Amino acid sequence: MNFRRILDLEALVRKKSFFLLGPRATGKSFLTRQQFGAGKAGVIDLLRSDIYLRLSSNPSLIESLIDGNRPDATAPVVIDEVQKLPALLDEVHQLIESRGMRFILTGSSARKLRRGHVNLLGGRAWTANLYPLTYGEIPKFDLPRYLRYGGLPPVVLSAEPEEELHAYVRTYLYEEIQGEGLVRRLPAFARFLTTAALTNGQMLNFAKIGNDSGLPAATVREHYFLLEDTLVGFLLPAWTKSRKRKAISTAKFYFFDTGVAHALAGTQTLDRNSDLYGRSFEQWIAMELRAYLGYRRRREELSYWRSVADHEVDFLIGDHVAVEAKATRKVGTSDLRGLTALAEEKIVHRMFLVSEDPIETRRGPIRCLPWRTFLAELWGDRLL
Repeated sequence: MNFRRILDLEALVRKKSFFLLGPRATGKSFLTRQQFGAGKAGVIDLLRSDIYLRLSSNPSLIESLIDGNRPDATAPVVIDEVQKLPALLDEVHQLIESRGMRFILTGSSARKLRRGHVNLLGGRAWTANLYPLTYGEIPKFDLPRYLRYGGLPPVVLSAEPEEELHAYVRTYLYEEIQGEGLVRRLPAFARFLTTAALTNGQMLNFAKIGNDSGLPAATVREHYFLLEDTLVGFLLPAWTKSRKRKAISTAKFYFFDTGVAHALAGTQTLDRNSDLYGRSFEQWIAMELRAYLGYRRRREELSYWRSVADHEVDFLIGDHVAVEAKATRKVGTSDLRGLTALAEEKIVHRMFLVSEDPIETRRGPIRCLPWRTFLAELWGDRLL
């Protein structure tokens, strides 16, 4: 199966050099080959040991390597897994300035880039992110399978998705993170990952998670920052602009993929009527919203709202769109409680409840949409 990704690298690099960042196995290398095949770009692959060893001993050799494999003087240059050799960014900087070259610099660790060199070339390159496959990128989309196993391309393609996820967690999240020296004690980090996965999508409580995983709260905080820096998860900040109802300011944390979260949590089955299914549905909608904002280059913040009286709305986009995700097959009044409370603030004016209910309805200012309709309108640029 050949996935057609939404992110258009050719359109981006025509404007400026950029970093293409994303977790391992989201398909960065495949996408660059797909969109820059047939001699459209020069490629420097740092996963090749011969190239890596040559450039690590003498980064300045990159110019001659580029000139040797670039099809013409106007073609862009792809450097794959640039975080493996951050010293190359000096040379990239010089080539951008002196020769006007345009680069696509792929990587899976923002932390290594920041620690290894000036942060993202001081504005000389933009940043684009690649996420797991979205609804529109998977032919014959199967919602229950996606909620259970997620959207990593190798997992979507596999006849044994659970085995693929287990291998991903073992070889990357454990061995590779430890191998890079990012954590000192792997057993303690493994306990933390399990606890973090079990509390996926909930408000952060470093002290409680520390008690559950046997770690100090300060270490738990650092581990969450590590997951964010290595693109394994993301913080969802709280929206605090409500006036009638005081808002909680604590952030939430989501893993970047539903399947990875289940693999870490040790999920065996995902029952349609369980709370876990509902939380997975919510996480999936978060993933779609996040991918949409990233791919469309929208600079609006994705957040959530919760009042001290426990009214809650899953997602806000800026100050003008609110989205509640419910896995229910029949929307009831109780499902609208958070959005109804938020509507009384008279700040957010576009409100959506997305669910598995096949019937579209309107309840006052709230549009209740089947998930397929919601995503068609989202990716069709009709919601924002």
